[in-house]
Amino acid sequence: MVEHRRFGNLLPHLVLLAGVAIVAFPVYLAIIASTHDNTVIANGQMPLYPGSRGLETYWNTIVSGTGRTTRQAVGVMMFNSLIMAIGIAIGKIAISIISAYAIVFFAFPFRMTAFWTIFITLMLPVEVRIFPTYKITSDLHVLDSYSGLILPLIASATATLLFRQFFMTVPKELVEASKIDGAGPIRFFWDTLLPLSMTNIAALFVILFIYGWNQYLWPLLITTRDDMQTIVIGIKKIIDVRDALTEWQVAMATAVLAMLPPVAVVVLMQRLFVKGLIETEK
Repeated sequence: MVEHRRFGNLLPHLVLLAGVAIVAFPVYLAIIASTHDNTVIANGQMPLYPGSRGLETYWNTIVSGTGRTTRQAVGVMMFNSLIMAIGIAIGKIAISIISAYAIVFFAFPFRMTAFWTIFITLMLPVEVRIFPTYKITSDLHVLDSYSGLILPLIASATATLLFRQFFMTVPKELVEASKIDGAGPIRFFWDTLLPLSMTNIAALFVILFIYGWNQYLWPLLITTRDDMQTIVIGIKKIIDVRDALTEWQVAMATAVLAMLPPVAVVVLMQRLFVKGLIETEK
């Protein structure tokens, strides 16, 4: 029997609160900085309470942008990042679940060779194959497009491995029952495997959405038009100025806005995300 001691859990709670404070304090500073004038931030005199320029800063950042650093409104950048993140997440999940289904439930020659070939690509991230990938993207004339942002990144050996391991735990009785009911491969996949995989899909969607949202190198290479830039590139361009004073209030507002979609996805899908990571029963 576990005894409930009044002060026995004090230390763990203090450590937890300290960890939350360490993580949350920079976010709090970014929010506070986005509400003050740029001169206050640049002079190092920024107080720890909100200023009066918050609504104006966020409105100008989202709708009109700034003429000196970001020639495109941050709202457009957020939309580009959202399309890219959703496209990468859905593409990776769709290709991976179909690949895992074929590897587990179909007996074809060199099945394991195909799986290990996919698995080996874990050692070849985008940074390693960046030049040939860029060459192919350029030859297909999909630079400065959503297709160019999404398609080269939708293959995922990790997701294929996770779905394969999950499908291998599916009882064979389900397969036999589907055959007895006259269900073909597509119906078995759609009516049986997909409902069983929903928690895994949700967990992978959260991870892959954040992966796509945080992409920097690939969008930086293939986007030259301002209206196709993602918000991560926008933050870099706001800060990286040479002859002008960095607009810190705009940079902080953009950073806060960049955090909102991933946080919203994690919060809204938290239960399915945790369930998909820990659930073992089918």
